[in-house]
Amino acid sequence: MDTITLGDVTVTRVWEYYGPVDLTPEVFVPESPAQAWETHRSWLVPDFLDAETGIVNSAIQTWVLRSEGKTILVDTGVGNHKDRPYAPVWSRLNTDFLGNLARAGVRPEDVDIVINTHLHVDHVGWNTYLDGRTWVPTFPNATYLMAKADFDYWNPANEIKTLLGRGNQNVFEDSVAPVHEAGLTHLWEDGYQIDGNLRLDLAPGHTPGSSVLRLESGSDRALFVGDLMHSPIQIHEPDANSCFCEDPAEARATRRKLLGAAVDDNALVFPAHLGGHGAAEVVREGSKFAIRGWAPFAPYTEQA
Repeated sequence: MDTITLGDVTVTRVWEYYGPVDLTPEVFVPESPAQAWETHRSWLVPDFLDAETGIVNSAIQTWVLRSEGKTILVDTGVGNHKDRPYAPVWSRLNTDFLGNLARAGVRPEDVDIVINTHLHVDHVGWNTYLDGRTWVPTFPNATYLMAKADFDYWNPANEIKTLLGRGNQNVFEDSVAPVHEAGLTHLWEDGYQIDGNLRLDLAPGHTPGSSVLRLESGSDRALFVGDLMHSPIQIHEPDANSCFCEDPAEARATRRKLLGAAVDDNALVFPAHLGGHGAAEVVREGSKFAIRGWAPFAPYTEQA
C-alpha cells in the first residue's frame, strides 16, 4: 500500500477495485471532444483507458489520512453483498477491501472519522457491512461526516427526482441510514473544520452536497475532490462533465474554480477514481488546465 507525506499528514491509498467500468469515453464523459482522447492517448493508455476495448478504466479506492493522531477515511467505495439492480457493475461484490485496509495498518475499530465526499453508490458502500441480515456500521467508533445537502437530496423519503435516478437505488437504505440511525453521523452544512490540517467545504454540481477536503499542512497543499472529475481528461477539458452530474452548469463552474485554486496554491489534486498515480499537479494552459506531474503512488498496473 503506497503512502506519501504532506506536511504532518500521511496519505495512504487503499484499493477496492481497478479496471473497466463498461463505459466508453463518449458515454462516460459525453461533453469531452473525441479529439482530446486521441491527443492524450499516449498517457491515457493503459491506466485510464483500455487500448483494445476503448472502455474507460477506473479505480474504486479509499484515501486513508492520519492527521493529529486520528485515522480518517475519505470515501468508502462500493461495499460487499449490496444489491444494485440498476448499477450491475457494483452489484453483490465480494472484494477483500477490509483485508487491504488491514494491510495498510487500519482495523475498522481504529477509524476515527469517515468522510463521504458525496452519497453516490461508489462512495458510501463500506460505511456498512452485512451482519446476518442486518446492515451495521463497519467503523463503529467513527464519526461519519456527510453534507446535509446530499443527505436530504438522496433520502428517498423526500421523493426528489434525481438525474441518477434508480442508479442509486438501495444506497441510502443500506449504506447511509444504518449509520445515521446508530447516531454516528454528523450532517454538516456550510463547512466543517476537522483539525488544524483538514477542512471540508461544499463543492456542488456533481451532487448538491459534493464536497472538497482541503489539506494545508506546513508548505504542502492538497485537494481531495471526489467526483469533480472521473478522468484526467477533465483537467485538460474542464467544461466536460461526466454523465452523472446532477447540475451540469454548477459542476463546470466548481471544477474550474477548484482547478484554479489548485494551481494558485500549488495543491496536489486527488480525484476519487483515478488509477495510475492517483493524484496530479496542475498548471494553467490557456483557458484550460494541464497536468504538470503526478503523485508518487505506484500505478495499479505495476502493483498487479
